[in-house]
Amino acid sequence: MRTYKAIEQIGNIFINGAFSIEKWKGYIELVIPNASSMFLEDIKDYDFNSKCLPILNNVFLNKSKIVKIGEIFDQITQNLESNIISHFHRSLDIEIILYLGLCNGAGWVTDINGQTKVLLGIEKIIELNWDNMNQMIGLIYHELGHVYQKQFGSLERTCNNLSDQFLWQLFTEGVAMYFEQMLVGDYSYFHQDDGKWKKYYDHQLVHLKKDFIRDLETMTNQNQRYFGDWVLYHNHSDAGYYLGAKLIQFICKYIDFNEVISFNIDEVKHYFQSFIEN
Repeated sequence: MRTYKAIEQIGNIFINGAFSIEKWKGYIELVIPNASSMFLEDIKDYDFNSKCLPILNNVFLNKSKIVKIGEIFDQITQNLESNIISHFHRSLDIEIILYLGLCNGAGWVTDINGQTKVLLGIEKIIELNWDNMNQMIGLIYHELGHVYQKQFGSLERTCNNLSDQFLWQLFTEGVAMYFEQMLVGDYSYFHQDDGKWKKYYDHQLVHLKKDFIRDLETMTNQNQRYFGDWVLYHNHSDAGYYLGAKLIQFICKYIDFNEVISFNIDEVKHYFQSFIEN
């Protein structure tokens, strides 16, 4: 496991306090050589000037937060590999990079030049006010959960329809949430909890199950309300992450976690049905 904190160079990306895409291209080529096109391709579906630029310019106005996030990153990653080995008896072949992206996400797992990277976008971390130990632990541990399934199980599956696709997403996000809980040593831990978030979903679990199974029939990327900080389920975020964690907790009553991460979609459907009925 390797880490790289690319924050000292962030000031060079701005000209008179304004974000420069050309300066950023030079920066990202130093951080991740020959990869700028991947980031640029990812934002083609967005209006960059209205959706991304304000978030990027906000970084320049929050220099103290950059320093704070860097310090938290160092604290979390200092003994991270030994913590993973002690819990899972395996190490991850990855590089974790704290960098300034193009609003591609606070956390992003991807392969670049044949190597698995966990990319942590400091601009999104600042936007979401995740510049604290609890949120940063959740973010990093969650992305490592996806890496763990990718390297030791099966993270990516081809689904025949949108219903299966969203069920698979529920499953993989649940795996990552459960991975977080195992590392923390607390199965009631949810990094999203602000004192009210978990309490709400604990009381709504029965309704949440019913709504998700009903919504699956017509769910699309445009109308889904379970995945992403930009969608809400009855005015509450991250419903799919809570439900996914509960699904994996249920499955792990019967199957070892290291077997669960290799499930196919039919196995997920089988246990999901039992979970819904439970």
